[in-house]
Amino acid sequence: MSATVSSALSRALSAPRKLARATASNFYYSFLLLPAAERRAIKDVYAFCRLLDDIVDEDQTGRTPYAELQYWRSEIESCYQGCPTSPFGERLLVSIEEFDLPRQSFLDLIDGMEMDLKWHSYQTFADLREYCYRAASAVGLICIEIFGYESARTREYAVNLGLALQLTNILRDLKEDAALGRTYIPLEDLERFGYSEQDLRMNVYNAPFIELMKYEHARARLYFEKAGASLPEQDRPSMFAAEIMSTIYSELLDQIPAVQFDVFRNRLTVSKSRRLKIAFSIWLKSKLKRSRGQ
Repeated sequence: MSATVSSALSRALSAPRKLARATASNFYYSFLLLPAAERRAIKDVYAFCRLLDDIVDEDQTGRTPYAELQYWRSEIESCYQGCPTSPFGERLLVSIEEFDLPRQSFLDLIDGMEMDLKWHSYQTFADLREYCYRAASAVGLICIEIFGYESARTREYAVNLGLALQLTNILRDLKEDAALGRTYIPLEDLERFGYSEQDLRMNVYNAPFIELMKYEHARARLYFEKAGASLPEQDRPSMFAAEIMSTIYSELLDQIPAVQFDVFRNRLTVSKSRRLKIAFSIWLKSKLKRSRGQ
């Protein structure tokens, strides 16, 4: 077994423990109230996402992230052939078979992680949208298969919500990403508002930045609205976990104008108590709708 594969396997095996420690995560509150089988499958998918994130984001010294991603691309293919080569792949195969999870979405997710290795900026929103689709919408398309749905339009909901969540993450994490040399706001937008990448790296807070952030905030808000409009009524009860996530992140997005768009000096978060309140409220509404046959 190569050092690369050994490293990948150790990461896969540690991923569920990382998830158990990540109780502050918005994902935790969204999936807390799922039925046991769905919760287990979501944990495995989330652990896979964390695994890929770690490959891309952690210190690359002495490691070969492209090779590690290629290993997991091959392992996904092996899962869909029914012969995974790792203990984590065997776990993932159970969920893939139980919920008929889409192979292409796993591969799209890996493609998104590769984009993070190849590019540290995006010229146009079309370029950024492709990244957001692969990094977030692809996960949504996996999750809705676990939640269950009736209407094909719910796939449109998953795509739009993924874009909304990822754009919100980008605005919230602007300072941290800039420190890593990553610019997720499209360069065409920076140019339009007269704000440079150097300004971003130096955390310059000025009038052009505020106008830029108003524009980006409105775009993210639009995708939340698109997601809400594209979710068929008959699938709302089964999508309660996704709606919990949507509500938490929507409130997070609303905090940005509340601090005058100064994400450099304000760390935005939704409190644990508020996240729990949101989770139980939306879950309870979904239970009531189901009990009434709506």
